[in-house]
Amino acid sequence: MKKESRSYPNEFKQEAVKLALGSTTVSSVAKELGIPDATLHTWVNKAKKSDKYISSNPDAGNLNIKDILEENKELKKQLSRLEQEKAILKKAATYFAKELG
Repeated sequence: MKKESRSYPNEFKQEAVKLALGSTTVSSVAKELGIPDATLHTWVNKAKKSDKYISSNPDAGNLNIKDILEENKELKKQLSRLEQEKAILKKAATYFAKELG
């Protein structure tokens, strides 16, 4: 007995993954779409592991994980620099308050 294999269009896969990520369970989405649970779980896992992660937030669109990590690194550097500047300004304010007071 041969096992029937189906081919799904990429757009269908992407939309199914978006639905699954936005839902409480992947299995419920698979049942609604009429596809095997294991198939949808495979698509979701591949999407999470790839460079392009399909967000469940429709406003976010496709997120590139490498870009997000790079931006996070830059923001941490900027935060560190701003905290140092704040500490210097605090010391300067304290100094001038003593001088004037």
